[in-house]
Amino acid sequence: VQLEESGGGLVQPGGSLRLSCVASGNIFTNFHRVYDMGWYRQAPGKQRELVAVIRRGGSTNYADSVKDRFTISRDNAENTMSLQMNGLKPEDTAVYYCNAFTTIPGLPSDYWGQGTQVTVSS
Repeated sequence: VQLEESGGGLVQPGGSLRLSCVASGNIFTNFHRVYDMGWYRQAPGKQRELVAVIRRGGSTNYADSVKDRFTISRDNAENTMSLQMNGLKPEDTAVYYCNAFTTIPGLPSDYWGQGTQVTVSS
């Protein structure tokens, strides 16, 4: 399974971006029933942090720093996930990574994308 992010770029403070993640490769039919998905980010000199997660059942959680500004969603039929980012701030600048994870025994626990750069600057 490969994860590929897109949609990053340069945006002014207060602007919006929409990130997308597509899962491809050896995707089995029930991938969306097995893997939760999430977005992480890593700013220069900082540890990678969780931004938002959407579970198999559709429930979501967000980091406090992005609540009410970011919205995570997934299309199970297309094996895609998105992150709508509004009200962007300079501190949102980071490389954003797509992640799929599961705790089900016998399956690969983690898949990661290569990342997409988001830069918020005037």
